Amino acid sequence: QVQLVESGGGLVQPGGSLNPSCAASGLAFVSMALKWFRQAPGKERELVAYISNLGGITNYADSVKGRFTISRDNVKNTVYLQMNSLKPEDTAVYYCNTKIYVAEYWGQGTQVTVSA
Repeated sequence: QVQLVESGGGLVQPGGSLNPSCAASGLAFVSMALKWFRQAPGKERELVAYISNLGGITNYADSVKGRFTISRDNVKNTVYLQMNSLKPEDTAVYYCNTKIYVAEYWGQGTQVTVSA
């Protein structure tokens, strides 16, 4: 079993920054590739960012490239999503995700609201 717990969301003005994190437990963190997804009201959940198990490979949705950075600390068993130049359209619940063989795990999500 894997447990994922997100934190660090909040309310921020357009142009501001947030750095939510996701703490993992239950299995060897270093074996996990990790993803951040988001879901806005009335919209489907979308993939935002990916990081490989050792952090050497990262990928981003076109909508966040150049503004968001995914990183991980394999000592603290935590993955981060540094979000800069935030826009109102970034408003969503942000979820941490990993998949181990056929089992997929999700955190409870953290709300990010970008509003003046």
